[in-house]
Amino acid sequence: MNDRKRTHFGFQEVDEGDKSQRVADVFDSVAQRYDVMNDVMSGGLHRLWKALTIARSGVRPGARVLDVAGGTGDLALAFAKKVGESGEIWLTDINRAMLTRGRDRLSDKGYILPVAQCDAEKLPFPDDYFDCVSVAFGLRNMTHKDLALAEMRRVLRPGGRLLVLEFSQIWKPLAPVYDFYSFKVIPRLGRLITDDEESYRYLAESIRVHPDQAALKLLMEQAGLEQVDYENMALGIVALHRGFKF
Repeated sequence: MNDRKRTHFGFQEVDEGDKSQRVADVFDSVAQRYDVMNDVMSGGLHRLWKALTIARSGVRPGARVLDVAGGTGDLALAFAKKVGESGEIWLTDINRAMLTRGRDRLSDKGYILPVAQCDAEKLPFPDDYFDCVSVAFGLRNMTHKDLALAEMRRVLRPGGRLLVLEFSQIWKPLAPVYDFYSFKVIPRLGRLITDDEESYRYLAESIRVHPDQAALKLLMEQAGLEQVDYENMALGIVALHRGFKF
């Protein structure tokens, strides 16, 4: 009898212990063309979504910021420009290929930031340290979202805020069109641009099994965050959740 716990990997159910490696395989495959695919898939809108996240962060010069699952470093770069030389930005990701890509991109733009390869469920930082923690398009890939959210809250200082930018539930009348784009168009784009159709099929599936806006708000509250709210972008394709630690 198999007593191992099961979890989602897209529409599949897999053993919890296997999910992290499967996710790693996805991002190992797409890391080098990840930014190009983001621009193509979203028509460049992901840049506006991230800019709004930065605007809602409340980050000021001298702040300490942790970008979890920061991938190729878009948010880390924007935060670095806001906090200045007196601030501190950490870029983290569980995937070495993505983290290396992000570190190199930041270095090419003149920003030498500390990076850490780590699991969001076990962050290697002290309690009450960061003014802001962000995670953009990474939470849905985590096996235990509740544990990851609790860890992000732990490392926030009192008064600090957590920002979660993630795909969510689109306005229902547009769902059929969005489904066609997600399951017919995006995998084909993945094949053409990254030579990897299956990874982008997984990414489309992972959105459908991720908690919707209200469910994620509840998860954040259960993790101990307060004054949790969210705002939809692109008719709910993406939502930005924000919660505070007091």
